[in-house]
Amino acid sequence: MESLGVLLLYPVNAYLEQELDRRCRLYRFWESPREEFLRAHAGAVRAVVGNANYGADAALIDALPALEIVASFSVGIDRVDLAKCRERGIRVTNTPDVLTDDVADLAVGLAIAVLRRIPQADRYVRAGLWKSRGDYTLTTRFSGKRVGIIGLGRIGQAVARRVEAFDCPVNYHQRTEQKSVYPNYTYYPTVVELASNSDVLVVACPLNASTRHIVSREVMETLGPKGVLINVGRGPHVDEPEMVAALADGRLGGAGLDVFEDEPNVPEALLGMDNVVLVPHVGSGTYETRKAMADLVLGNLEAHVLSKPLLTPVV
Repeated sequence: MESLGVLLLYPVNAYLEQELDRRCRLYRFWESPREEFLRAHAGAVRAVVGNANYGADAALIDALPALEIVASFSVGIDRVDLAKCRERGIRVTNTPDVLTDDVADLAVGLAIAVLRRIPQADRYVRAGLWKSRGDYTLTTRFSGKRVGIIGLGRIGQAVARRVEAFDCPVNYHQRTEQKSVYPNYTYYPTVVELASNSDVLVVACPLNASTRHIVSREVMETLGPKGVLINVGRGPHVDEPEMVAALADGRLGGAGLDVFEDEPNVPEALLGMDNVVLVPHVGSGTYETRKAMADLVLGNLEAHVLSKPLLTPVV
């Protein structure tokens, strides 16, 4: 792959960057002003590597006349202009499957952390309050809670399998019911109906025009003051200002959030709330998974150069 000019949009992973530098002709997009870089190197770029936040939009694709493949270091590809790629015959890949378990683990962990108030209890001990004030306040169990899942794809299914071990009834919403595939799960045709029959609502669907703000004010108010929202999908799945207001007013009981609408900017109001658990988009953030994702990106690029079938084709 020595002759493959690869444009890395953002320093997503040290191992991936090192291997791209070793195997290809690597360009780092952040090292020089955009227009200056494009004037000097646009014709040499045959591959773009980005992630969920840094993708190939129409303007970038148009500026790279030799572009052949966009490899995303993520499952989400909503930052890639797929229509433009199809028009140009540009191949697109992502990294599904390898991060499923980690994201599902985090979803369950966030639900337990919100209900059992684990971060708050940790702070209570560290502040010396156990000794000075006595026992910590009672919390709420996770076991047996009705778990609603928006999107029963790879990650949604993995979440469902995990919560079953906690004796949680599983409900779900997606475009079509799959009763023969999931006979033990209950389908609801709308997210509002799903929320009304759930104690914990997990967002695990792809982001597209139809799922943007799929968790609306009505959904959150239906989930209610004892309900918990868990988002391990994408930030724009949730109407963030409405969520902040619902949490502040007590119309929504709590939230565990791995993703936000304008990352890395988190609404200031959330930082002072005691009914939320916030983590910085770390769903796939384990050594094991990030290396597997990097290897998948490298494998797709190698397959492209050798004119072999892509490992994880999107386009």
